[in-house]
Amino acid sequence: MDHNRVEGTKHQVKGTVKEVAGKVTGDKWQEATGAVEKNVGKVQRKVGEAMDDAEDEADRRH
Repeated sequence: MDHNRVEGTKHQVKGTVKEVAGKVTGDKWQEATGAVEKNVGKVQRKVGEAMDDAEDEADRRH
């Protein structure tokens, strides 16, 4: 499993927690930074998935 998948998932969870906490407390800044971190995590996770897929394909070709 690619490191980016793990780190991306951690950022996604952390961002979701921040976003919800911001909504609950009415802190728009925390809500926005949480949403950004969540989306960055999604992208990073997708990069890791693509790396894993590329590695699997390379293994199949050999």
